[in-house]
Amino acid sequence: MKLLAKSGPGVVEVVESDAPAMTVPAYWAEACKHLVKKDRVMKRLIPQFGNVGLQSRGDAFGTLARSIVGQQISVKAAQSVWNRFEVLPKKMTPANVLKLKIDDMRAAGLSARKVEYLVDLALHFDAGTVNVKNWEAMDDEAIIAELIAIRGIGRWTAEMFLIFYLMRPNVLPLDDVGLINGISKNYFSGESVSRSDAREVAGAWAPYCTVATWYIWRSLDPVPVAY
Repeated sequence: MKLLAKSGPGVVEVVESDAPAMTVPAYWAEACKHLVKKDRVMKRLIPQFGNVGLQSRGDAFGTLARSIVGQQISVKAAQSVWNRFEVLPKKMTPANVLKLKIDDMRAAGLSARKVEYLVDLALHFDAGTVNVKNWEAMDDEAIIAELIAIRGIGRWTAEMFLIFYLMRPNVLPLDDVGLINGISKNYFSGESVSRSDAREVAGAWAPYCTVATWYIWRSLDPVPVAY
């Protein structure tokens, strides 16, 4: 199998001869070195799961759609629903989603509310009221403010977009149940933790909270989280 590596702004693209291209952040290796030095838990986790890093699918609409599907359900359940939903259109595009029948979307396992959210997301993209090209130059909070104006997108969904599409290095999704549970397990011997506790732990992670969050997720689930 032949591997080719190409560098670009903020990413390193890895292309395998028999697999689609994947992008991983160019900062990943440096972030891992930083975290291993600064944090005792990361020093243990990173060598365990160091063979794979955060990957982007490179599709803004698809990433947001996956995040909406994954709201308030487990990673496993979200993947199951997505697998049924993504085969409904010929290709996962805003225009194709708008052509789907609501009954078919519901049969795939989507709640009525998530169907409404996905349709509204598709409408925004199809009408051009979101401009993905501008986001690269915007800071995290400005992007979050723009995204949460779309129905069904709250801060958690916007933060998943920052992590999995824009691959911003210092996102700390405190509304994420997996992150809170992972901090509880790895830092507090399973005791419940508050957002304040989690923020205090993450003080050692900056400026690479995204990377530390990814490894916390891996400590709970051997399958890498992806949106």
